[in-house]
Parts: sequence; C-alpha cells; structure tokens
Amino acid sequence: MVAILARASNCIQPRMPYKGRLNDKPANKKSMNKQAIAEAIAEKIGGTKVQAEQALDVVVDSIVNTLKKGEEVSIAGIGIFSVKQRAARQARNPRTGETLQVPAMKVPKFRAAKALKDAVK
Repeated sequence: MVAILARASNCIQPRMPYKGRLNDKPANKKSMNKQAIAEAIAEKIGGTKVQAEQALDVVVDSIVNTLKKGEEVSIAGIGIFSVKQRAARQARNPRTGETLQVPAMKVPKFRAAKALKDAVK
C-alpha cells in the first residue's frame, strides 16, 4: 500500500499558483475615471473641480441625449459615437440548454478616429 502511494505522489504535479482572471488588469496599469478627467480639466483651465465636473457632465449628457435620438456624435480626433440596431435572435442558456428569445435592441457603438488610433500605437 505504501509503495502505491509513493508512486502516486511522484506522478502528481504541483499546481501553478492562481494568477488571476484573464480580464484582470495588470497591477502597473492605471485607468482614468470621470473624477480624474474633471481634475485634469480644472487644472488645465484654472477653474474649480466643481466647475470642471459640471462641464464634463454637460458633455456626457449631450452625447447620451443625442444617441437617444438615434443620431451620431462626431468628435474630431476622437471618433464617432452612434447607435446600432441589433436584430432579435435566439440564445441558449448554457446551464439548462433552454432556448431563449432575445429581443431586438439598440446598442451604443464607437468608431475610433484615425488620429486616436495613431496616438495609441
């Protein structure tokens, strides 16, 4: 019995430590949120953070309201925000195998400008 366990333990490979999920961001990468953008605006124009947040809110609200109407928003050097219509389709629940009907919907779409693509390269 001991010999069997000894041979079995020689075959077992140690597990690799958990490195995180595939979608996790590396620890050294930073992301910019709305607050950080407002701070950058306030620093650049010399106003207060509250004024910068209000200006940013106006820009975001304008983009959202225009997209709600089904129109495009084009910002030179950044890209084009638009609305895309997705057709109704059938999907399958992977757990139960049940077929579901997914209704047609509108989804936001962004197409980056050449200047943005070149800047990121």
